[in-house]
Amino acid sequence: MSKFRKKKKGMPAVNTASLPDIVFMLLFFFMVTTTMRETDLRIENPVLPSATEIKKLEDKSLVSTIYVGKSTDTNRDGAGYNKIQLNDKISTADQVPAFILGKRDKIAEKLVPFMTTSIKADRRSNVGTIIDIRLKLRDVNALKINYSSTPDAKN
Repeated sequence: MSKFRKKKKGMPAVNTASLPDIVFMLLFFFMVTTTMRETDLRIENPVLPSATEIKKLEDKSLVSTIYVGKSTDTNRDGAGYNKIQLNDKISTADQVPAFILGKRDKIAEKLVPFMTTSIKADRRSNVGTIIDIRLKLRDVNALKINYSSTPDAKN
């Protein structure tokens, strides 16, 4: 009689066969939708000047950004609104040509004429610093320059 003993019927086990599929779909979703910040700002978020005629940049992968403003760590970098940030470090105007040439080496030769240099300068920055940057950009033939600004509130 022990051969035909009835088994206790309990809750069936949860089917986990589709769990890896769900995990990979979520992982893929977050990998596709997340954007990584290219640089960490070492200068304070610049208060951009306002402008009336604004045009958006078309291909942001061909844009090299130079930040000009006040350093967030004045003990290490010094005080003043004339600090230049290239990539993740505070630099001088003399290092701008190497920065641009490094960016040119990373893209295809046929895209070099479409490269744009964007200057995000705080409105309290010295114009002399921006002119120094422009002269160094002229030395390496980086003549497409964009000055970032905010829309004029009056329009």
